[in-house]
Amino acid sequence: MGKSVLVVNGPNLNMLGTREPEIYGKLTLADIQRACEDRANARDLGLGFMQSNHEGELVSAIQGALGTHDGIVINAAAYTHTSVAIHDALKAVGLPVVEVHISNTHAREEFRHQSYIAPIAKGIICGFGIDSYLLAIDALDNIFQQRN
Repeated sequence: MGKSVLVVNGPNLNMLGTREPEIYGKLTLADIQRACEDRANARDLGLGFMQSNHEGELVSAIQGALGTHDGIVINAAAYTHTSVAIHDALKAVGLPVVEVHISNTHAREEFRHQSYIAPIAKGIICGFGIDSYLLAIDALDNIFQQRN
């Protein structure tokens, strides 16, 4: 395996499968992790996968990606709309970032339309459920291939 992707998941995503299934579906975070592992393996990528409800742990994981991973897929969940610290960490490591959301955040409450990650992300994929993650892995792999 050449390149590696870190998938970072923010607060409350550990509740997937039971939390508002009409919005987020019935799949669990473990289901998403398995799907991401399968996609990464199919593309010959390494994969790290983590979730935390704590902003500082997410910042530390992002910082720890430097020298370990080549790109980041991030669903910062509610921190997308509030965290300058996560924005700064992503900017500091300088890795390509794809922001993902299971739901279409632009079809929801107004406060979800603002993203502190978007200005530094290569792109945003939202509204496709679990496929948002898989499309993000594909996008990062395409970025890696274009750089070679």
